Amino acid sequence: MSLTIFIFAVVAFIAFTIYKANQNTKDVTINTVSISQLKPNLSQENFTVLHLSDLHLENISIAPHELYEMISKQPVDMIALTGDFLDRKRSIPKLIPYLKILKKVNPSYGIYAVFGNHDYVLREKHFKHLKNTMKENGIVTLQNEHITLDINGNKVNIIGIDDHSTQRSNIVKSYKGLPAGYNLILTHDPNIVLDLHNVPFDYLLSGHFHGGQIHWPRPYHLFKMGKLVQMKMIKGLHYYKGKPFYISEGLGQTGVNIRIGSRPEITFHEI
Repeated sequence: MSLTIFIFAVVAFIAFTIYKANQNTKDVTINTVSISQLKPNLSQENFTVLHLSDLHLENISIAPHELYEMISKQPVDMIALTGDFLDRKRSIPKLIPYLKILKKVNPSYGIYAVFGNHDYVLREKHFKHLKNTMKENGIVTLQNEHITLDINGNKVNIIGIDDHSTQRSNIVKSYKGLPAGYNLILTHDPNIVLDLHNVPFDYLLSGHFHGGQIHWPRPYHLFKMGKLVQMKMIKGLHYYKGKPFYISEGLGQTGVNIRIGSRPEITFHEI
């Protein structure tokens, strides 16, 4: 084989790999996770939470109308958004059609969101614009605070713990005045679960790791992102000291719009 042919073959292989990796960003995995927990005084009816994370609007391959087709086929009680919507002010208008789609789904008990490390890249005035944009479109944002829902006579606490990776999380503040009930935590960086020793929680939803995004042969680039990676907990359902938590692979990508060994994810949690 001549050097020219060899170089052409290498270039063709690289080009095909990049093409395939980009196509992977359009191949959305829709997961359903059922969490059965025996809690006194709680209804036996399922409570369905649609969970989306890491839209990263600078690198997303799913259009708003495509998202609607994927999430509108079943009734949803609540929508949970776990951060990293964008990291540039010019992307805020791009977020609005996605928020309108979520509102169109019309979840029975509302839409709740926390912010991630990329959202906090925005300057303060642009971050306020992001937050106001979400509020104007029916999204309740939680920054180390909680809201209590009455669901069929049961108290369900939605606890939004701010981003752990940027040292904005405050567990004590998040739980202040919390009534007894089912405790669902929304947070961006799942590493916070390792610090939840002395507070009650029943389930935790998060994102941040993208399932590695480029998970081949191993996601070495994630090793600096906390202890959970070292414990091989980077996506899906896990348990820590008997408590369940879920790490979404996210809907968008960061850095470059490719995925290898991972897929964009939409998750329905039946609690």
